[in-house]
Amino acid sequence: MVKRFLSLFGKEIAGIHEAAYLLAFFAILSQILALIRDKLLAFSFGAGHILDLYYAAFRIPDMIFVSIASVVSASVLVPFLIERVEKDSDFGRKFVDSIFTAFFAVIVIVSLVVFIFTPELIKLLLPGFANNSLEEIITATRILLFSPIFLGLSNFFSSITQMHRRFLIYALSPLVYNVGIIFGIIFFYPLFGLNGLIIGVVLGAFLHMSIQIPFIIGKNIFPHIILKVDLRTVKKVVLVSLPRALTLSSHQLVSFFLIALASLMSGGSISIFNLAFNLQSVPLTIVGISYSSAIFPTLSKYFVNGERNNFLQKMIESAQHIIFWSVPVTILFIVLRAQIVRTIYGAGNFDWSDTRLTAAALALFIISVLGQSLILLFIRAYYAEGHTIKPLLINFISAIVIAGLGYFFTKAFYAYPVFSFFLEDLLKVSGQDGTVVLVLPLAYSIGIFLNTYLHWHMFERDYRGFTRPVIATLFQTFAASIIMGYVTFVSLRFFNIFFSLDKAWGVFFQGFFAGIVGIIALVFVLLLLKNKEIVEVWQTLHGKIWKAKVVVPDQEAL
Repeated sequence: MVKRFLSLFGKEIAGIHEAAYLLAFFAILSQILALIRDKLLAFSFGAGHILDLYYAAFRIPDMIFVSIASVVSASVLVPFLIERVEKDSDFGRKFVDSIFTAFFAVIVIVSLVVFIFTPELIKLLLPGFANNSLEEIITATRILLFSPIFLGLSNFFSSITQMHRRFLIYALSPLVYNVGIIFGIIFFYPLFGLNGLIIGVVLGAFLHMSIQIPFIIGKNIFPHIILKVDLRTVKKVVLVSLPRALTLSSHQLVSFFLIALASLMSGGSISIFNLAFNLQSVPLTIVGISYSSAIFPTLSKYFVNGERNNFLQKMIESAQHIIFWSVPVTILFIVLRAQIVRTIYGAGNFDWSDTRLTAAALALFIISVLGQSLILLFIRAYYAEGHTIKPLLINFISAIVIAGLGYFFTKAFYAYPVFSFFLEDLLKVSGQDGTVVLVLPLAYSIGIFLNTYLHWHMFERDYRGFTRPVIATLFQTFAASIIMGYVTFVSLRFFNIFFSLDKAWGVFFQGFFAGIVGIIALVFVLLLLKNKEIVEVWQTLHGKIWKAKVVVPDQEAL
């Protein structure tokens, strides 16, 4: 059994669903570690000043990562690699070395420049810390500048592993990343304080990169720094990837703006925002990222080979399965938000007040998970074609809307009591301090709805016939999920009789059993509706993912 499991690391996964479920399986493991990480942070610090500093310190390094490392991400490089490697392996080698050398030089130089000007950047971008704990956040940010370098290199290596469809190696990287952070919380923080937490993040980034190196060395395709860089090749990749980098940067700038607003709110607002965002990222990672990552190499090959109909069909199938998983999860998270937050974060310094605010923020974030997942799919489709301008324009519009709404809602919250009362009453946080932070996830989700609509509209215009089958799945799944949500809500009251809500285990089991009853109702309704996705899921799982067909690599491959 162990030998069979280990043999997976040398295999290519052929099927989209098999690859997606393998990625999802390891994404679940990674998210479990991420939840343990956040649980330790919440337990140790609560939604307070230290955790605010910790999350704020990521802003500038994250900006470097998305603006520079995205140039060598899989979604940009895989189509180039497939095209060049299949033509000529020597040409492919020169291509890899040129891109690697140029990228490494740029990200190191940028990180050094930012290191020098960190104090000025902190004062400009995070005004809430300009007169409070400035030295601490400057030091933490400077240490974190190693992170985008390691993660950027990992991005580059993952392009090679994904081209060879070694999804397990790619899927393990987030696991070891969280292991490094947890190690920092447990062992480094007691020794070095806040800087110890940051060192743990850097360790995780190093592990994220390192785990991919043995495969690349084993295939004799490890990139080298060269003196004579093919600037023509670099220019071509940059021209394609620049819109993508700007696309991601627009999202990062929005995060910057929202965190800057949170830094001006009451203490703990940054922590509430990030903890809720991390929770909504669990289903996004398991479903949206897994499917979009699994389908990307296939979409790239279909486009290169001119198979337009197959391209469209795979997009329809993937969108249907994303909807099939995302909609029920969204409804469950909304109904069980208090149980989820209390079970995961509710201990130590994370009190009931923190729980209520985080649960409310989670409800506002989670409604956009389906949209975020579909956006990832649409963007991967356009990147497979080498088209990056459309996602850039759409994300730029969305970013402006989110930033504008964030600022407007913040002002409106204080200026119009009716608005603040409605929001607090709707989310059951009336009388709670610090509720203004809820306008930030509200603005974020509205912007995501607009983003999803624009991407969908553009894709339907380019590929007629996409919408009809996907909408049919959406309506069917949504109807079944509403029934599931109602059954879950009623079950919560029933199980309240058997479990004490004064204890964490009581809250957990109340939510767990209510959720199980709701899921059973969901499956029953979907079977009555003869839902085809549930049949496909069963066939994929019943066929055993680890028995997935192995594809023999082409002889020209690296």
